[in-house]
Amino acid sequence: MQNVSSITKAYEHARQRYADFGVDTERAIETLLRMSLSIHCWQGDDVGGFEKPSATLSGGGILATGNYPGKARTIEELRMDLKKAYALIPGAHRLNLHAMYGDFRGAPVDRNEIETKHFQSWIDWAKQEGLKLDFNATCFSHPKADSGYTLSSKDKSIRGFWIEHVRRCRKISAAMGKELNSPCIHNIWIPDGSKDMPMDRFTHRALLTESLDEIFERGYDASVMKDSIESKLFGIGSEAFVVGSHEFYLGYALSRKKMPCLDMGHYHPTESVADKISALLQFVDELLLHVSRGIRWDSDHVVIVNDDLRALAEEIVRSSALGRVHVALDYFDASMNRVGAWVIGARATLKAFLWALLEPREHLRAFENQGNYFSRLALLDEAKSLPFGAVWDYVCLRAEVPSGEDWLREVQRYEKEVLSKR
Repeated sequence: MQNVSSITKAYEHARQRYADFGVDTERAIETLLRMSLSIHCWQGDDVGGFEKPSATLSGGGILATGNYPGKARTIEELRMDLKKAYALIPGAHRLNLHAMYGDFRGAPVDRNEIETKHFQSWIDWAKQEGLKLDFNATCFSHPKADSGYTLSSKDKSIRGFWIEHVRRCRKISAAMGKELNSPCIHNIWIPDGSKDMPMDRFTHRALLTESLDEIFERGYDASVMKDSIESKLFGIGSEAFVVGSHEFYLGYALSRKKMPCLDMGHYHPTESVADKISALLQFVDELLLHVSRGIRWDSDHVVIVNDDLRALAEEIVRSSALGRVHVALDYFDASMNRVGAWVIGARATLKAFLWALLEPREHLRAFENQGNYFSRLALLDEAKSLPFGAVWDYVCLRAEVPSGEDWLREVQRYEKEVLSKR
């Protein structure tokens, strides 16, 4: 169990050590606790949704692997699990919903027929829990996506179906934002592409441009809804060609003044997503990040503190861009306790940002401006030995969530008392 006295004593020592490097730990903690991650609902049920009983993920170039017991089967169970996860994560955070998670109450509702009423119970629950909402059109796991093309399909009726779906999702997003007094970010990702070499890439991209223009004909005030568009390098079944590539969506975002979404798993493994942050912020007002962890491919592993995540947080903090970059989690692992997976990823992401906020930036910038690259590199490396863990434990104490490994026991208890009985 956490010892308040020990944590406080260790923090006071850490605070002084960081102060020796010109770092104000109190300011870093306050900044961190103002951050709101957008926690993804789809980790809780392996991207199944509630359109029909026992729904499972199908198609779309994505895959949830594993069959660990205890996944959420109903909206009530998913909300119960989310509530448990939020209680173990420092700070106040958001909830990110996909359109297939509507409260359809057993009635068949196709994607081009969804309305705000199908998400009113989510809005009411968010109010009750003090949460804000983000939203995503669901352009996969549907018969009309089986051809491999949705908004870029050469079949006009298929395109029309998905255009109407996304239009409705944007309208729902605006209603969420208005009721909750916080802009709802609506994100568009489509699985469109080809398994093998296509002969006509141009037409599919031209059709996607037309579809998006039609979708965005109706504007919404940024106080209630913001649009983002998400690119991808490849997917299962779209290895040779993805219509919505990084270059396509970047061009579209810049020309139509939309928010690009960068998913950490949607680029070549040797690309640095962190390096893209300061480049794009020269030309766009805001960015959306989907924080994920790829192993060999876009495998959506649970996020942990690694070099990629730390580099991402460091670049955002060094660019003074915390107010311009929205951070959402996006992974799904069905091989482990799903509540635990949420908490691991969220706490890891917050740890990475705390690490960046505790960096002795002023000293490092001074060395860099002097051309003293030896001292810059030496200080960067010496900073790794500062007592970061003591500050993190104090963050958890201040936020009234378990510190250290105490939260593991709480997840284990929840599994024994709740999840194991499903």
